[in-house]
Amino acid sequence: MPLDISSAPIASDTTDHAPPGQSPRVRWAQDLSASLVVFLIAVPFSLGIALATGAPLTAGLAAAAVGGIVVGLFGGTPLQVSGPSAALTVVTTGLIARYGWQATCAITMAAGLLQLLLGARRVARTALAVSPAIVHGMLAGVGITIAIAQLHVVLGGSPQSSAIADILALPRQLAGPHPPAVLAGAVTVAVLVGWPRLGRLPGRAGEFGGRLARVPAPLAGIALATALVFALDLRLAHIELPAWRPQSLLPALPHGPVLGLIAAVLTITAVASVESLLSAVAIDRMSRRTGDLDRELRGQGLANLVSGLVGGLPVAGGAVRSTANVRAGGRTRWASVLHGVWVLAAALALTGGLRHIPLAALGALVLVVGLQMVSFAHIRKVHRHREFPVYLITVLGVVAAGVLWGVAIGAGTAILLALYRLTRAHVDVESGPDGTVTVQTHGPLTFTAVPRLSRALAGVPTGAEVTVVHDGSFLDHAAYETLHTWRAGHQDAGGRVSMVTRRQDDEVLDPDGTVRAGSSASPHRCRAWTPWVGHHCIEQQEDPHGRLLDGVRVFQLHTAPLIRPELARLAREGQTPSQLFLTCADSRMVTSMITNSGPGDLFTVRNVGNLVPAPHEPGAADDSVAAAVQYAVEVLEVRSITVCGHSGCGAMQALLDGVHERPGPPTPLARWLRNGRGSLDRLRRAPAEFATRPAVDVVEQLCITNVVQQLDQLMANPAVERRVEEDTLRLVGMYFDFATAQAYVLDRAAGTFSPVEARTGKRTNGIEHHADAPLATGPDVQPNTASAERVREGDRVPAEGSEEGPRLAA
Repeated sequence: MPLDISSAPIASDTTDHAPPGQSPRVRWAQDLSASLVVFLIAVPFSLGIALATGAPLTAGLAAAAVGGIVVGLFGGTPLQVSGPSAALTVVTTGLIARYGWQATCAITMAAGLLQLLLGARRVARTALAVSPAIVHGMLAGVGITIAIAQLHVVLGGSPQSSAIADILALPRQLAGPHPPAVLAGAVTVAVLVGWPRLGRLPGRAGEFGGRLARVPAPLAGIALATALVFALDLRLAHIELPAWRPQSLLPALPHGPVLGLIAAVLTITAVASVESLLSAVAIDRMSRRTGDLDRELRGQGLANLVSGLVGGLPVAGGAVRSTANVRAGGRTRWASVLHGVWVLAAALALTGGLRHIPLAALGALVLVVGLQMVSFAHIRKVHRHREFPVYLITVLGVVAAGVLWGVAIGAGTAILLALYRLTRAHVDVESGPDGTVTVQTHGPLTFTAVPRLSRALAGVPTGAEVTVVHDGSFLDHAAYETLHTWRAGHQDAGGRVSMVTRRQDDEVLDPDGTVRAGSSASPHRCRAWTPWVGHHCIEQQEDPHGRLLDGVRVFQLHTAPLIRPELARLAREGQTPSQLFLTCADSRMVTSMITNSGPGDLFTVRNVGNLVPAPHEPGAADDSVAAAVQYAVEVLEVRSITVCGHSGCGAMQALLDGVHERPGPPTPLARWLRNGRGSLDRLRRAPAEFATRPAVDVVEQLCITNVVQQLDQLMANPAVERRVEEDTLRLVGMYFDFATAQAYVLDRAAGTFSPVEARTGKRTNGIEHHADAPLATGPDVQPNTASAERVREGDRVPAEGSEEGPRLAA
């Protein structure tokens, strides 16, 4: 079938997915600025990758130029920037050592043709069906291999033929380093690590550092190391950059076993495709756009075809370059294309200046890039999903045996682990006080579970009345024969056996085979609130402490058995909350109830008035909230922060009463309330509003205005500001009205609070389906007047969506 590689871009191709409302001139200016930023990152990075592979250094620049121009024009993710890939460094190094450089170019072309074929067959989504543990393990293994090899370059030596040989040769290299090379490498590493942090310096130094940090760290590190070597007249090796003569780099047919060549092509194709598609998905998510992965795969294939033809390294989409493009303000695919044009111009015109770069500086750059490929965030994620054995074995396999064998070993481990989990069964035997026995099975009963099942059945007393309860999962022939053979023998001995198949909707099997009760595949179904419901209709003890202990006893009796497995898991793995929830200390505000959350879901901070003290607030300094926010953002790496206010807040009433301004020595409460002065100022300037109803009174208006103000004050925290700018942290405003049990969420674009509509779910085969309603903000929405002072007769609020009340959604 013909290969559709999307002919030359038409007008719509060059502006697809561009934000609306911007003139072409503005978009061109933003793309031009972003292309220069990415260019300054790409040049040293491309040279470093070429150095690490042993290819001609011009091959790195050729791949960067081809990746930027070709994939920029024909790819399906407009903001992705492609070029030489660090993930392919180890593979390319092995191919060059085995087949030579020109043969490696031919293998790159073959991999590009295969990518074109796969893209034409629309299998891009299938390429994503790889265990994340294998992908991250492969990248980490490659990163470790790169770092070990380039450490030799930084020390003034040369890398060996494999990672194991590099490790064995490292003691000898450490015993006799080359001081000038070490100095150049150390300066480069120090700049790469410290340059992005210049903006965090205090005072004017931080302002100046923030301006300097706009220069990409790789460029700054290479430039400073080169200038230092030149100023001190240090003698050490520099890069060799021959004139770019594509005719001398034309591909040549490789010689060797056919199976080896096929494996090489498949490896380049698989690694380049998976890395490009994963990067494309991440960039689409970051830019809130939707790309075409099949078109992206075809664009990558065409780029590898051209790159191999002109003597360039294999090309893949890169997260570093693409993220820089998004953050620098790139709007269309022309940012990537222009970056490729600048790289091509540098390769043709700046070879004289580039020859002054020390090899040790480039080696240090690649060493840092390799270490950054070992992501502790990814390690935590795979550990949380109990995939760490797959990750670790893949890492060790890549380091010890190369990418192809490492990935194969990791995939085999993943398959074995999946088979173990799928065949993992639990058999529990319980004896009743009347002598009856219950044998309960959880999980699929296959031939692998027969020994465990046989041992459990053999322990049943002869002649006992037995009930065998199977949970309804898979039962193979071997397990069936074992059960029925035992039943016949037990009945012959005078016993009674009944066999029941019963699926428990509130039980699930964890990946490690642990049976968890009180939960399901749908959102939380904990029973923690069941005992509390009756508090209003039982006789209350006058001793509050006694009532508290009674509540603890009820928890130990009813709730603890249900959540003990989950708490035990959290105790083993530690807390990994996804959200920071900052709310008031009001006793009526029960965060787990209104968010339907459970243990480990929310990192909660509570104080009087849900305040976030602004830095250097006169007479109201407090670091406790800032410390909690920093811990949540930098250590726990939460992905959202919610500030939640509530109706009838005493702190807001106290602010309106001027408690914080009363004469005399301020009390601790008065000092704390001074942190709310910004909310009072905002109330006078720009009070917050509800989207569907007016505020009940000035107290309620201050309550919702305070939420907006505290979100702004959160941005004064450097950790929060950095994460928000990186688009990895979301700030959410929420308000809860006690009288109507209604939650409202802040629409930042409209500046109003809209009610959250209750979802109605239909269960099908144990799966709960929800229909999300759009946010109703049009003129047809009628105001909802049900509030603390608008409850109708009989203490009943009209149901949303009924004839008595409007249907509102958020």
